[in-house]
Amino acid sequence: MRKKATHQQPSATKTKNSMQPENGLSRRKLLGGVALAGSAALLSACSSEAKECAGGPAVISKQRQLKMVTSWPKNFPGLGTGVERLAKRIEALSDGSITVKVYAAGELVGALGGFDAVSQGKADMYHAAEYYWQGKSPAFNFFAAVPMGMTAQEMNAWVRFGGGQELWDELSGRFNIKPFLAGNTGVQMGGWFQKDINSVEDFQGLRIRMPGLGGEVMKRLGATPVTKQGGEIFQALSQGNIDASEWIGPWNDLAFGFHTIVKNYYYPGIHEPGASLSLGLNKDLWDDMGPREQEIIRAAAAAENDIMFAEFNANNARALDTLVNEHGVKLKKFSDDILIALGKLSAEVLADAAKTDDLTARVFESFHKARAEGIRWGAISEQAFAHARSLIDS
Repeated sequence: MRKKATHQQPSATKTKNSMQPENGLSRRKLLGGVALAGSAALLSACSSEAKECAGGPAVISKQRQLKMVTSWPKNFPGLGTGVERLAKRIEALSDGSITVKVYAAGELVGALGGFDAVSQGKADMYHAAEYYWQGKSPAFNFFAAVPMGMTAQEMNAWVRFGGGQELWDELSGRFNIKPFLAGNTGVQMGGWFQKDINSVEDFQGLRIRMPGLGGEVMKRLGATPVTKQGGEIFQALSQGNIDASEWIGPWNDLAFGFHTIVKNYYYPGIHEPGASLSLGLNKDLWDDMGPREQEIIRAAAAAENDIMFAEFNANNARALDTLVNEHGVKLKKFSDDILIALGKLSAEVLADAAKTDDLTARVFESFHKARAEGIRWGAISEQAFAHARSLIDS
């Protein structure tokens, strides 16, 4: 690698100012964040596992020391730091009765090994994106992100109030895992490209890092999709092993230093319009927990799901300005012809995935219904307002 390793493994120090409000949270603020996530019931819940009830602190009689494996580089902005924040929140809400040791990618298992480790009980929890497990079932893609799928707000609505969580529990339960939403990166960028992408034909023969069903869309365009963990992308780009890569968005892309290699930065990222991240627990562990312990995990995950999404939105805007104005990055938009072609292929890919088995078909049907509802409501709510706002702020 020609660039310094700091591009691959950014430290928390670089983002201290943006991360400080959450990394240095007091227990009061941690509890406050959970309250905002709608977890007031936690503070008054009572169970046989707790030493106090009805307004007392969440002191659990059973001490637990849990291992959480992740798919992210250690202390990586947003992802790595968000996981640490989640672990600290669990510990604070349990008054120290539940402690969580976080293992970054490669420290205990590889970046893509968390699912098997938790399923088999070698680790207690994982934090990752569910599309990494598509080899187990294509249905997992729908609980992370699918091309031309749903935004973060729409994903939250589906999982929490549209039957998504029940289907997810059924799917993950087959592998001895209990899943929760625990983060979202929002709408992602289309990616970094060594050459201009002016037409569909420009994707022919392109080696591009893109996981999940988005990678299948690229394959049908004539490109060669490659799955690489985040820490491997910089080297692959710098050595010419890949011609293009998506990762997340301006904040994380700036931290990895992709702009030092490639200048063409395309949008929008149709492959991940609202990339949900998940907390998966070993189901034997989950079933062994009392009601209050379970509510602590549920509340902490819900809080992180909200906080991480807000953090990405705030930092992406600032990082994009830095990339364009300080590093000469060329911000480019995919043409409408390209987007239409991507949309048609995306529909085909999702329909084909639904034919895999009965459960994937049911997940697809539920997802498709929620997506249609989101489109109808969004057209007269956020989309309509965004248009109105652009008339005066363009």
